[in-house]
Amino acid sequence: MEFLNLKECIIENHGTVHRKLINEFLMKQGLRAEESIEYTFALLNEDKVVATGSLDGKVIKCVAVDENYQGMGITNKVISNLLNEAHRRGRQHLFVYTKPKNLSIFSDLGFYKIAEVSQEVVLLENQPRGIDGFIEEISSARRDGSIISAIVVNCNPFTLGHQYLIEKAAKESDFLHIFVVSEDKSDFPTEVRLKLVKEGTKHLENVIVHQTKNYLISSATFPSYFMKKYDDTVKTHALLDIQIFAKYFVPALGINRRYVGEEPFCQLTSKYNSTMKTLLPNHGVEVIEVPRRKGDREVISASRVRKLLREGKLINVKQLVPINTYQFLISEEGQRIIEKMEKALALIS
Repeated sequence: MEFLNLKECIIENHGTVHRKLINEFLMKQGLRAEESIEYTFALLNEDKVVATGSLDGKVIKCVAVDENYQGMGITNKVISNLLNEAHRRGRQHLFVYTKPKNLSIFSDLGFYKIAEVSQEVVLLENQPRGIDGFIEEISSARRDGSIISAIVVNCNPFTLGHQYLIEKAAKESDFLHIFVVSEDKSDFPTEVRLKLVKEGTKHLENVIVHQTKNYLISSATFPSYFMKKYDDTVKTHALLDIQIFAKYFVPALGINRRYVGEEPFCQLTSKYNSTMKTLLPNHGVEVIEVPRRKGDREVISASRVRKLLREGKLINVKQLVPINTYQFLISEEGQRIIEKMEKALALIS
């Protein structure tokens, strides 16, 4: 078999014949292509896919080589192409989401292991001090106490429900670390969500607000979180995210309790909560699930707030969010975000 005769194929959309061939190839390799993939590089022998790899934001994933073509340097060629493309797009800090059997390959290419789930998945990054540097940074916020708690929130946007959960956790803890999801895949941008949480909790003296950066509920640690559905793939992603929290965040900050809001609507979040209840006690972390706060008749949720905003019912939102969130919503910046949400709904309708 002549390596030089292999045809290179680059795909940046989902509707090509080659994409179908690649997806079928991945299935045979025990992998699954994801909708969020934006760039794929493949090598073909005539119409047969023999190797492929994809780029999803800053994450390299779906890397596979036909067993008959292994040991020929093909993996290096695939990864080199993906690295070059990522750098061309301005992405320097990269992650690899792959099977543990490929660990040595990526280690030789300058990637460093963050965490591994059984024989299912291993997460690596291309910065030797990546997660260690981040954990060192947040460790400066460590506080002493018998109950040190944590909450991880997206707050899209910050509601009275979020505020209720945080106030309860703060009251029952010596110190509370709030982690706001950094991934920018929500209607409200990261900097807005972070600002609203900080403003809405500034009356609490025993809390500090952090960003999660790339290391909690991100496209690297939990790539399917924003899909809002649950299957075996999502379970693996959840296990990885929880393991990273337990391995790095818990010892760095002395966390021994994690608060979560009860989730009656979203199956993914509900399963994530139940998985935490099973796993985190093994790491000395008690999981407290708090029933949702109710508004008029229904529970208060960010999804309910977004629905009302898309429908142009801003006045109905006032009773569901803290004053600082409402003031933002009626500001010029807030109105631009709402207008964008309304347009998105109109396109779907």
